[in-house]
Amino acid sequence: MRIRPRQQLLDLWRAHLRTSFREGAWVWGGRDGRNSVSDAEQLMCLLYPSSELANFALDPDSIATAVDVASVTAVLGEDIRVGAALVAKLEEFFATYTDAEGEPIFPGGSYFRDAGFGEPTAAQCELEVVDSYSMSLSLCIASLRFLRGIERYLEHEVRREARRLNERVKALIPQVSTRLTCAMVGLIRSFVMDTPPFSSPPGQQILDLVNQTGAPAKEIIADFSAALGPIRVQAETDVRSGHPEGIDLRDDNRAFECGWTWGIGRDVGPRADVTARIATQPGYAVTQPYLYFTLVALDGIKDLYSQRTSEPDLFEPHQVELVESLKRRAELAQKYWSTISRFGRGRWPLEDLPWRTSDGKQSDYYSLAVTAFLIQDLLEKESTSDLDRTAAVLRQLAERGRITSRPTPDDPADQLHHPGLLLTLKGSEDVDGGPVLGYHVNDYTTLLLKRSLQAARLAREVPTRVALLDLAESALVHLEARAIATGCSAGLWDNLGGNGDTTDPAPSWFLTERVMECLVVAHNTFDRPPLAAPSMRAAALIKISEADHLFIKETLQVGDDVDSPRYTELAAIEESLTQANALMDKQPSTAEALAYSVLLRLAALAYAREDATR
Repeated sequence: MRIRPRQQLLDLWRAHLRTSFREGAWVWGGRDGRNSVSDAEQLMCLLYPSSELANFALDPDSIATAVDVASVTAVLGEDIRVGAALVAKLEEFFATYTDAEGEPIFPGGSYFRDAGFGEPTAAQCELEVVDSYSMSLSLCIASLRFLRGIERYLEHEVRREARRLNERVKALIPQVSTRLTCAMVGLIRSFVMDTPPFSSPPGQQILDLVNQTGAPAKEIIADFSAALGPIRVQAETDVRSGHPEGIDLRDDNRAFECGWTWGIGRDVGPRADVTARIATQPGYAVTQPYLYFTLVALDGIKDLYSQRTSEPDLFEPHQVELVESLKRRAELAQKYWSTISRFGRGRWPLEDLPWRTSDGKQSDYYSLAVTAFLIQDLLEKESTSDLDRTAAVLRQLAERGRITSRPTPDDPADQLHHPGLLLTLKGSEDVDGGPVLGYHVNDYTTLLLKRSLQAARLAREVPTRVALLDLAESALVHLEARAIATGCSAGLWDNLGGNGDTTDPAPSWFLTERVMECLVVAHNTFDRPPLAAPSMRAAALIKISEADHLFIKETLQVGDDVDSPRYTELAAIEESLTQANALMDKQPSTAEALAYSVLLRLAALAYAREDATR
């Protein structure tokens, strides 16, 4: 299967609207019911592509020029009715997840699972989770872009329905901004740093992970502390605020971890610079980073400071410092995990599959999450120094996850895809006397697909890029086999596990939204200029140089008759050569092909001239 991002995104939109918009009414929820994360994911499937990709924009002007987009969105109406329908759904979402006091709420709800200790209580279902903060962050950014676009269009409209819609948009924007502020504060207060002694069980787990050579513990501790020195200093100076005073971030006799836990940390202090309730409400999450929630947080934060969010009217003045605070935490976490993944002089800890966490758990999912941190770090540094080794880890994880290899009966790898990795949310048992909660994540394939595409964008050598794109296509084939095949939700995900109804299964918005993200990444990957390796330029240059020489030689044989067929052919050849020279830096293979064509035409001219002489 080939990756065709535009067509596949349109197919996803078509299936999305078929299942979400039935008989003129919007249907919320999917396989897991409604909650603040799932509802945001359902909206993001439409809004994220429209805000990230110019040719998927849903404002009336853009829809009018994109016939295929207009065809898909026709179920919502025409002209400004498409925008009005989406505005109505945003109004419903923000009303549903705002309490009676006007405070945004971020409950995990039906995404919380029984982790083997009993069903969640009603109070526990109201616990807020990092997934909701991060997804709300991305949703608010996409919503603001969408609403600002609609607002600009409506400025010049005089129709009554346009004026009414403009009033609704202006009333909705402050609600979106308020939720964005609270989501940022929730993420800031969910960032944790842990410094267990190396003699403790967590410290020993970290030590065992990074010691890939069997060296004495004292030597590894010294080297590890030296590698983390700059990160500890950055943590002390940039993100210390709000964390317990008892933590000594510079103590070399202690290990160090940082990232996001599952919710507001129980030891994280309040934010004095924000008046919303989320700035002071108590936290229950254990002070220990989770790889999944750290990765989710980083993806959401990236939307904050990506290029398109630099629009001057996107953030309120009081939000700018929150953005910077999150950016500092994201940079710190990414540095930490990319450093520990490659620590040492021999085999990387990342290459010792599967990855082991400080609480003693291990899984290929954790290895894939750490690989994602490393790829993101390489992308931001535009470095390819470790790309080949990272790509080799991705290929191993694809095989171990049975994406590129055949599964066996009762294969343990199947658990990665359904029901997924079960995370235990430590600290949730402190609420309402309930059990420890669980949280399933089954996005192994989409995570592999997304990171393979991002790594391929970074590749500078043809074999590496081809191998990564082949890996991405294998992941897409795996996903296509898991798409729902029957009912209203046909074309969405996921058919694994089902919901007891084989004729019309409900979709998992958790996985469908992640497939959508992968297709957006694929669109951006293929929208860039193709690979132009030095070896490709050299090959093109050789043919162009020879073609240039033969062209000039052939012009020596032409008379002054500008109407002759030979003169016309040489003029066309010169145009092709000019085009080949212009493309040599950005599309060397295309330039080489043009030069090859020119060489054939010049050979034909030379043969014809010699034949005429005979």
